[in-house]
Amino acid sequence: MTETLDSTPPALVPRPPLVTRPLMLRFVSILGASTGFRLLLSVVPAYAAADDGGGGGGGSAGLATGALMLATVLGELATPALVNRYGYRAVLAVGLGLLGAPTLALLLSRSLWCIIAVCLLRGAGFAFTVVAGGALTASLIPAERRGEGLAVVGIVSGAPAILAMPLGVWLAAHVGYGVVFVAGTVVALAAIPSVAALPDRLRASGQPIGIVAGLRSAELRRPTVVFAVTAVAAGIVVTFLPLAVPSSATELVAVALFVQPAASTLARWLAGRHGDRHGPAGLVLPGLLLSAGGTVLMALTGSPVAVVLAVGVFGFGFGIAQNATSNLLYARVPTAGYGTVSALWNVAYDVGMGVGAVGYGWVAAGTGYPWAFALTGVAMLGALVPALTDRRAVNGPGR
Repeated sequence: MTETLDSTPPALVPRPPLVTRPLMLRFVSILGASTGFRLLLSVVPAYAAADDGGGGGGGSAGLATGALMLATVLGELATPALVNRYGYRAVLAVGLGLLGAPTLALLLSRSLWCIIAVCLLRGAGFAFTVVAGGALTASLIPAERRGEGLAVVGIVSGAPAILAMPLGVWLAAHVGYGVVFVAGTVVALAAIPSVAALPDRLRASGQPIGIVAGLRSAELRRPTVVFAVTAVAAGIVVTFLPLAVPSSATELVAVALFVQPAASTLARWLAGRHGDRHGPAGLVLPGLLLSAGGTVLMALTGSPVAVVLAVGVFGFGFGIAQNATSNLLYARVPTAGYGTVSALWNVAYDVGMGVGAVGYGWVAAGTGYPWAFALTGVAMLGALVPALTDRRAVNGPGR
């Protein structure tokens, strides 16, 4: 059921505190997981692609990201049951360990199978941190400030995306891959001690909702599908943008990989503030359209200005879609359903990224990078159907 807004003037309603001690402690593990994940997100595909001989499709790069996303999706589907059995702390700690420790194996072997194995383990670890952590975090945020709270969480997790992803690319080019692999391991493992101070289990209201039941619910399925489509382009950007621009434009890639998450983080904040006041449902469609438009613009890979503008437009739309769909899903379930919502949203994120990475590689092998970007952006408009259907369902007929 969609939440309604109180008609009392905001100035007369005392607002509960947003950032509490448990939430501050949760920020530590968010930073560790997000930094460890983002540092390597574009670096590992490039590491895998280095043995492809510069082929246009980047098959090994796509396989690396695809393996990471496959393991992440499977782990996300399993995480709600693991949390119910072992609690938040154990699942988060194991997740951080898997996200960090296996990375060191890349120092010993550059074989594709080793890279894929590491990606599978890291994907499972990341799944544990985002699903268990997402449900726990949502439970720590007051419902009336959920949009703003999710935006703050987005800033905390987005800061590593803004800094770590381009930093990883820059360090790999100027210092070497080994430094990036060690750094990713250290930041993930260093966050494990903070997990001990987090709540292990929370009292939840309402009836639990299973993954299958969540997918059968049109109220949950429509925003999930729209978000998954926007995430397709996110997987393409982090995997193939470093390969799509001219080899002499390493600095351009670093700038673009800074602009995209920066725009997303700003948009998540603005969308969260707007969603708390007017509801998040009206933001889903604009997020989709901006994401698709930015993806089409990425076809202009020969123009540095166009590339930066394109990733900025995409990033802003993607940030809107991130906050609006997440806020909307949490608003439509009781507290007992937060684990399922967190799993559905994160599965949509990672299925989209995995499909984007693998599918784009196949398309680009036949068309080249520019046409593949353009075709992807046009194909994303297929999500207009669930977006418009959900908008009509919320607003009512004739509006």
